[in-house]
Amino acid sequence: MEIIAKMLAGDELSLSRIISMLENDEIAVPTLMKFISPHIGKAHCVGITGPPGVGKSSLIDKLISFLRQHELTVGVVAVDPSSPFSGGAVLGDRIRMHKHALDRGVFIRSMASRDSTGGLPHTASAVIKALDAYGKDHILIETVGVGQTEIDIVKSADTVLVTLAPEAGDDVQMMKAGLLEIADIFVVNKSDHPGADDLVLSIENMLHLRERSQWVTPIVRSEAPNNIGIDEIYRSIQRHRQYLGETGLLYERRKSNLRDEFIERIKEKFLSRLLDVAEQDSRLSGYVSRVENGEIDTHTAADEFLKLSVAQMAEDGFQN
Repeated sequence: MEIIAKMLAGDELSLSRIISMLENDEIAVPTLMKFISPHIGKAHCVGITGPPGVGKSSLIDKLISFLRQHELTVGVVAVDPSSPFSGGAVLGDRIRMHKHALDRGVFIRSMASRDSTGGLPHTASAVIKALDAYGKDHILIETVGVGQTEIDIVKSADTVLVTLAPEAGDDVQMMKAGLLEIADIFVVNKSDHPGADDLVLSIENMLHLRERSQWVTPIVRSEAPNNIGIDEIYRSIQRHRQYLGETGLLYERRKSNLRDEFIERIKEKFLSRLLDVAEQDSRLSGYVSRVENGEIDTHTAADEFLKLSVAQMAEDGFQN
């Protein structure tokens, strides 16, 4: 495809158009991904997650500057809450990271969460692949900050930074959200605030309860506005990247992520096809009212619905 060739040659406009097509889940997406996939796997993807208000965006802003000082190119996927009116991202990447907007070595894309409960919209993985194929050295993924269930980042990132801040009840939040399990690196931002020492101690105590591995999860203190701790964060990312490469875990993690993504795509396409069939077949659409009226229990209805739907799809040859 011509647009893919232009993107691979470094045309940023083509990259923007491709990402828009991926976000809108256009009919050309399977073809786009077919041509993009052979060119992925070189970038190191870093996920930055944590509860709202801990300074993730400020941290990313400083990390971008650090990477650019070392002549490394950066792609950023910043996931924002969806607007209740337009469905688009509420916060704009150029507002938060405006000083990088004219830097050709940085590409920043805001994405709406679209009611995702896992912190990332389902199209995020395709956008990350496009940035990887484009040739970015590092891809930074900032999640929306929903807190409780925001763990989808492990399916897209090579290294996960869990960012916390003192005086925000983050030790309790960490236990609820499962952030302890997904963290490769902990960042205690706003470490100049009261309570930072207690938060670090709380993290250390909980890390002792976690299953031990060869990788010792570091806890890095930072003050993003003052540019403190950014160099140590980057060194921790590099150490983790080296660890993944030497142990073969980078290959295993990426393989597992691709398998999970494949299963999710099947679920999406199957459910979409299932609902299309149900709309066209009165026998299937009638199950909803039967369940609502108490004429049939949900388990029996689901089993019968699936049997009829699969039979109908097989008869149709699973065509769209």
